[in-house]
Amino acid sequence: MSVFRLSLTRALRRYRRDEAGATLVEFALVVLFFLFLIFAVIDFGRLAFTWSSAQKATQLAARLAAVREPVCAGVPAMTTRGAGGAGYRFGTMCRAAANLCQDPGTVTCVGVAGNATAAEIFGQVRPLLPVGAAVGNMRFTYRYDANLGFLGGPYVPMVTVDLEGLQFVFVSNLGQLIGPVIGQASTLGANVPLPRMSITTPGEDLALGTAG
Repeated sequence: MSVFRLSLTRALRRYRRDEAGATLVEFALVVLFFLFLIFAVIDFGRLAFTWSSAQKATQLAARLAAVREPVCAGVPAMTTRGAGGAGYRFGTMCRAAANLCQDPGTVTCVGVAGNATAAEIFGQVRPLLPVGAAVGNMRFTYRYDANLGFLGGPYVPMVTVDLEGLQFVFVSNLGQLIGPVIGQASTLGANVPLPRMSITTPGEDLALGTAG
């Protein structure tokens, strides 16, 4: 064997035993994993906060809707006599007898910016909502309840506010961070649709009529 071939063989053996670069590869994988953990904690913390804030926004929106003019058209202003209302004077509570007051049915609509009540409510709750939320994400429902109101007085429905179609947006792409670690593509970090949130509260009116 020539001196050159002997030197080359020894160099190749040293190269195979050399593990100096392994530390760098391991470090790169560990850094990716820890970056994923850090951003995951941040983003999932934001998700929990956004969820809680949206629930609070729903409660506030329902409370405001209960004491404001109806958002939906077709909600009656007065409580009128129903099928069993004959013989009862105005001011009698609707719960005094079955079918005493007229049931106008359920009225529902989506909030629009041109409606003063919807615009006011959205303006109050907007800071609590995630990015991209609009007044159209609020749905209002007015439903008759025989235990509320009195004949000839203001119509007092059960008021429901739903928040729907909201999206949570991650600030980091967790899929790209975890992909090299797990060896495949991941959808982590994609927008998350929040579930529909709903709060129902009775409408309010300070008038007492003749029953007060």
